[in-house]
Amino acid sequence: MAYLIFVTGGARSGKSDYALNRAEMLPGPHTFVATCPVVDLEMADRITRHKLERQNGMWSTIEEEIDLVAAIKRLAPGSVCLVDCLTLWINNLLYVAEKMGYSFGEDEMQLRTTEFVEAVGSFQGTVICVSNEVGLGVVPDNAAARKYCDLVGRSNRIVVASAQEAVFVSCGLPLFLKGQLQEK
Repeated sequence: MAYLIFVTGGARSGKSDYALNRAEMLPGPHTFVATCPVVDLEMADRITRHKLERQNGMWSTIEEEIDLVAAIKRLAPGSVCLVDCLTLWINNLLYVAEKMGYSFGEDEMQLRTTEFVEAVGSFQGTVICVSNEVGLGVVPDNAAARKYCDLVGRSNRIVVASAQEAVFVSCGLPLFLKGQLQEK
């Protein structure tokens, strides 16, 4: 059974840095599952900077924008996996659904997240999931943004329910919402 750590916070809160540092404290092979698509030059630069942060020889990378279950199934037992981030994964699911002409709603989000959590539960190792906390600001003024926030909130709650730890990061500082720092 996996040890699941959920890390959340606002944009630029330090959540990814915290998750990366936390993962590097753990023994075993390390795999970074990147969900971010390259959509423009700024994003390409951002992705390059993140890759440079992982150039210590410790990390292998799986770039998977949609099928996180398949990514988890590729991991070696006893390894550490950092999924960064669930928020972009949800964005990607919405984008693909729109391109294919169907509506991606809360039932579909619950199903996809539950499948992901079940795959994580079958994995023998540690999985750290990063996701934005999108519920602390004002309610968005348009239906698409409200739907996105609802889906992220639903997914986050499903993942946290199965996690042994949940950490909220603000200004680079971790606040443990569930569990406490465990060194494996």
